[in-house]
Amino acid sequence: MSEEQIPSSQGINSEKAPEPVGLYPHARCVGNLLFLSGVGPRERGAKKIPGVELDAGGKITSYDIEAQCHSVFKNVKLILEDAGSSWDKIVDVTVFLTNMKDDFPKYNKLWAEYFKDNPPCRTTIEINCLPTPIAIELKVTATI
Repeated sequence: MSEEQIPSSQGINSEKAPEPVGLYPHARCVGNLLFLSGVGPRERGAKKIPGVELDAGGKITSYDIEAQCHSVFKNVKLILEDAGSSWDKIVDVTVFLTNMKDDFPKYNKLWAEYFKDNPPCRTTIEINCLPTPIAIELKVTATI
């Protein structure tokens, strides 16, 4: 999709990425910049979250940060491509982790694999929870 196909400031929704959990688009294009809403590891149309085990009450009993990282990176890539951008055009990422001490080393290792060539700017923040039972969410800015 070229810039001419996406009017400036129009919300963009991917048919492949997980459905938003609120009233917001997957992304918004302003000029040649693409701003993604927070992206987690959920899968489109599925209740089970990759790398997450829940009890009957919906509380996390165990999780695999590596599986969640692979899934969140896949979701970002899907949104970027549906919006006319690509992985190599990411310029800035804010990463939200719910357990910095335990998860940062694994996440950082996978980051280095996914972004071995020309990594974008990055800020990693620990937060106490996310809107769904996940351990990682990315806020991404890319160019088109």
